[in-house]
Amino acid sequence: MKKIILFADPGIDDSIAIMYALMHPQIEVLAIVSSYGNVTKQKAVDNAAFLLNKAGFSSIPMIGGTNSPLSGETPEYYPEIHGPDGLGPLTPPPFKGRLNNFSDLYDILHAHTDVTIVDIGRNTALAHLFLLGSDIEPHIKDIFLMGGAFLVPGNVTPSAEANFFGDPVAANIILQRATTIYIIPLNVTSKAVITPHHIQQITAYSSHPLVPIIKELMDYYTEAYQTLIPGIKGAPLHDVLTLYLMVNPGKGRYVRRSVSVLVEGEGKGTSIADFRPGSRSKPGDPAICLEFDVQAFIDDFIFTISSSPISTRAHLKREDRS
Repeated sequence: MKKIILFADPGIDDSIAIMYALMHPQIEVLAIVSSYGNVTKQKAVDNAAFLLNKAGFSSIPMIGGTNSPLSGETPEYYPEIHGPDGLGPLTPPPFKGRLNNFSDLYDILHAHTDVTIVDIGRNTALAHLFLLGSDIEPHIKDIFLMGGAFLVPGNVTPSAEANFFGDPVAANIILQRATTIYIIPLNVTSKAVITPHHIQQITAYSSHPLVPIIKELMDYYTEAYQTLIPGIKGAPLHDVLTLYLMVNPGKGRYVRRSVSVLVEGEGKGTSIADFRPGSRSKPGDPAICLEFDVQAFIDDFIFTISSSPISTRAHLKREDRS
């Protein structure tokens, strides 16, 4: 089992990643940290709570993250892609439960061994984990970040990817403080396309209660992407790919390079690494994913979402916690 703390800003892609993590037999979600990003922090909390409740995992600690980037700038949201509330056509009810304290993350890290942190949103909350805590890195096995764009155009500016652009200061803090980082950038995640045909395969074989939600979200997300990128056959699941490669490291090809993120000017959010011939890595440099097995990812997504009837795996995970 991969024990993970998931930092997210759900958003459609993040929401599908949350459901994938809950349904995957090799992932145990220890906590979800919901922050601003694709939507406001409050809507991100509402969305994550809605999904946990639908999946029968309401006991997973919900932790409120951050409201805005370290720069203090007002975040920009993307309702044309994620819908007004972040879940496409769905409007989740307001979360009325209790959010765990941010400091509970340190208790979780100390209570478990080999914890992997997966951050599929803006990096502000994760940066705070390092800024507010001390000596936490020995308790973290790996950090997987969905962020950056190397050797390709960005998706919010000509050169910047949305997560690093949203808080480049936070991204740099993590890149400077941590030494076990895997970056899953836009140049590979844009190839993780799930089509309506793949969703039809899932719905034909699964009675899992999350599948109708996944279909609604993917229908909306695919239509948004087909408007954004004419000719695309489906929608790329950037965040799901990050979780997939966390579980299946052998399905990706990586190169280690020092990485920095520009924090101002026209290049704000641009991720920089030296890919020139002859460039060398040094100990502690992040591992940057450059390629992955596309068909293996698609097969895994279809299998993970459709293989368990009404979730024997979810039942087993709840039993493990009791």
